[in-house]
Amino acid sequence: MPNRKLNKATDQRDAMLRNMVTAFLWNGKLVTTETRAKEVRPIAEKLITLAVSEYKNTETVTKTTYNDKQQAVEVEKVIDKPSKLHARRQMMAYLYDLPLPREEKEGAKAYRARVRETPHPVIEKLFRELAPKYDGTAGGYVRIYKLGPRRGDGAEVCMLELK
Repeated sequence: MPNRKLNKATDQRDAMLRNMVTAFLWNGKLVTTETRAKEVRPIAEKLITLAVSEYKNTETVTKTTYNDKQQAVEVEKVIDKPSKLHARRQMMAYLYDLPLPREEKEGAKAYRARVRETPHPVIEKLFRELAPKYDGTAGGYVRIYKLGPRRGDGAEVCMLELK
C-alpha cells in the first residue's frame, strides 16, 4: 500500500483518510486530488473486500418462547457468525460514524430510537448494498477518473467512483 505523507502530520493524515474513505463509501463518489485518490483507493477496496467475504456469514437460530396464554411460539432470528462480527468491528474501528439526518417533523425521542436501530449506516451499506453487488468480483471496485488541473493551484483533480 502506498504511504504518501501528503504534507500532513500523521494524526491529521490518518483522520483525513478515514474521513475521505467514509464519505466515499457513503456517497459512492469523491472528487479530490490525484495523490489523495491514490491513497484512498486501496483502503476502500480492502474494506469492500472484507464485506464481500463476510456478508453471508449468518446463521438462523430458532428459539421457543411462550406468549401470555402459555402457548409455545417458535421465533427464528438471524444472527451474525463470529467472523462477520469481527469484520464489522474492524470496519467500525476505521470508519467514522455518520449522523443520520433528522426526518421532517421527527421528534427527539423518535430520532434517538431510529439512531439506535441503525448504529453505523456506512457499515450497513457495505454489508447490505455493496457486498452483494460485488460478490463474485475479484477486486477492482474503485475507478479513478482524471478531471484535469484545478483552477486555483493547478493540482491534478480526480474523481473516485465505485464501479
